[in-house]
Amino acid sequence: MAKSINELDLKEACIQAARDVIAEQGVEGWSMRDVARKLAISHQAPYRHFASRDHLLAEIMKRCFEDFANHLDQSSQANLDDPLAGMGEAYMQYAALHPLEYRLMFGTPWPEPASHPDLVKHAVHAFDMLRQNLIKKHEKTAAGRKQAELKALFIWSTLHGLATIEHSNVLAHLTLSKGVQTQSRNFTQQMIQAALNSLPPQNAMR
Repeated sequence: MAKSINELDLKEACIQAARDVIAEQGVEGWSMRDVARKLAISHQAPYRHFASRDHLLAEIMKRCFEDFANHLDQSSQANLDDPLAGMGEAYMQYAALHPLEYRLMFGTPWPEPASHPDLVKHAVHAFDMLRQNLIKKHEKTAAGRKQAELKALFIWSTLHGLATIEHSNVLAHLTLSKGVQTQSRNFTQQMIQAALNSLPPQNAMR
């Protein structure tokens, strides 16, 4: 007989079960039936809260982005002398500690965004924090804003590249000099800062 789950707890139980199933099977092949089977409940029970698999996935991804943004925000506030450096360190730390969540956010095709506005809102919030920190360093002109956005994309793509490499299987097979892997994060942060300091003035980026 199917297990009975309190209706108030069913939504959260489905979210956690879906995360477990994705961790076990990958994000491509899981289904609502897998979630129900994991919880030993009726196959129809998850549909009380989620209209489809995509709606459940969108809720999981939204929460990942929300946690990610909170993590970046707390770290930038803890490092008021250099909030950008704090965010960079926090970015790499989150990616290392939460590989499943990181993969869901940045390595998984999104469900149809028009149907999941909350997902979009939480996803862009992390970028907006980075952009606003950069805008503070420039005049609030159109040219200054454009430069801040270009820098934000540069920082994000650089950190994402390193985080993706760290998650890859090939890294364990590279023959690297002693200390290279452990120093790579600090080195990348230093190179980002050096690149930002050497970027051309605003009027050359129009």
